[in-house]
Amino acid sequence: MSDNTGGPEQAQPEAAGNTGATTGNSPAQPPRPGAHAGGWQAWQPQPTGPTWSTLVRSAEAAPIRTVTLVAVLATGLAAALLLGDGMGPGLLLVVVPAVVGAYVAARAAGRGARPWTLAWAIGCLALLVIPALRDSAWPAALAILAAVLLGALALHGSRTWPGVLLAPLGFLDSAVSGVAWLLKGLRARGGAGKDRWLPVAKATAVALVLLVLFGALFASADAAFADLLGGLMPDVSVEDGPIRFMLFVLGAFLALAAARTAAAPLRWDRITVSPGKPRSRVEWALPLVVLNLLFAGFNAVQLAVLFGGYRKVLESTGLGYAEYARQGFWQLLWATLLTLVVIALALRWAPRAGAGDRRLVRSVLGVLCVMTLVVVASALRRMDLYVEEYGLTRLRVSVAAMELWLGLVIVLIMAAGLFGARWLPRAVAGSAAAAVLVFGLMSPDGMVAERNVARYEADAKIDLAYFQSLSADAVPALDRLPEPQRSCALRGINDEMSRAGDVPWYAMSLGEYRARRILEERPVTASYEVCSRLGAFGSRTEY
Repeated sequence: MSDNTGGPEQAQPEAAGNTGATTGNSPAQPPRPGAHAGGWQAWQPQPTGPTWSTLVRSAEAAPIRTVTLVAVLATGLAAALLLGDGMGPGLLLVVVPAVVGAYVAARAAGRGARPWTLAWAIGCLALLVIPALRDSAWPAALAILAAVLLGALALHGSRTWPGVLLAPLGFLDSAVSGVAWLLKGLRARGGAGKDRWLPVAKATAVALVLLVLFGALFASADAAFADLLGGLMPDVSVEDGPIRFMLFVLGAFLALAAARTAAAPLRWDRITVSPGKPRSRVEWALPLVVLNLLFAGFNAVQLAVLFGGYRKVLESTGLGYAEYARQGFWQLLWATLLTLVVIALALRWAPRAGAGDRRLVRSVLGVLCVMTLVVVASALRRMDLYVEEYGLTRLRVSVAAMELWLGLVIVLIMAAGLFGARWLPRAVAGSAAAAVLVFGLMSPDGMVAERNVARYEADAKIDLAYFQSLSADAVPALDRLPEPQRSCALRGINDEMSRAGDVPWYAMSLGEYRARRILEERPVTASYEVCSRLGAFGSRTEY
């Protein structure tokens, strides 16, 4: 978000007077005990620049608005009613009033929305759709974490590397200061504002009483209306009271922190990271040129193997086809990560005396980036070969997706070298969030089931034990298997949903809804004895 404040102020220390006790540029020293009174001036502390906390802290937050107070209360109530049975569409419904409260707080502080702010906010809400679509917990957890990052960027308006990396920490500060902000707003409304909010509170209480009274009468008068009302309203019991109360406090607390951040965010962009000491061309370029030559030799071997040299490599190494494919993937993944670290350090200490130095940096690092992209392609090819031999798993699809994203980061770094790097921090953060969103929309568990079912249809190889740990997202693909393999593959998922019982609409994902429909139409029929003979209950590792 934008605001009306200027850039970071640079504090300038005041010039020190002549103390008679300093030489050159050395700082003034305190008087020595017993020194002659006329030989020393009394030591005075020299003014310093702003402290770290003063630098990043913005102006005082504007008073909390009534709409924000209502939004915080609504978020807490929605969290208590909708999140007690699990996450699904209810999570998005909980976040909506919190977004409204943060927006009102930002407008009260004079902050307006910029294009990047809107992009972060839309991306945050899009990521929170993943728990409503997918039953699998791990893509949903990644989506929630990415949504927190985008929400922090939207509220803080960060655009530099310190701002992007530290923005989520601003919620911690706002969580503490937000309570005082709330109490101050409530005290301000306890006096002269009482005539404004008290009638609204009374009207709300009367409306709730009327809804409960007539809703109960209509439900007892018509069974169809009672079923409809029971499906829409959360089922709250006395036993769930402590959990619901904790969810209320947590939801209201987080909504208050978001609103307080929107009203007065920490200015992480004011933190400046000084560049490293420039090195000479030889000192800087020689290690990188040697590294480029090593990458070139490795990539030449990879290209030779890629174009038909597997048989010769296997004969010379004594490795099996799948073992060779598996052996190098993790090393290549780490090589990609370490290359990003090398590029970051190289940019910090790069020579920057003139246009010649800039061309040298671009050429050397550009070659390194291109070589790294070949490494990424080699790692993905190895993973594909291993999947062809042993099938797809959650771990394999996850690390392959991570390798693809690292390749995208390399491409962004290359583009930054050509067109400037001001946009690079936000582009990397946005690409990470987009990768998580695509990962969730593609349904990893569904991909795993689909790939393994296709493999069974091709060569009759299948690992029924692994399917027992998958989520309901895998049911549509596993439903294509013939019996008894189908029932044995679905037994673990079916038992898990049976133990969960009836799940309300606000806690049920689309993946679970589809799975329940399929299993109701075509129930699991194979017995445990049959599935045990087929290996459905054996041990299985991820890799």
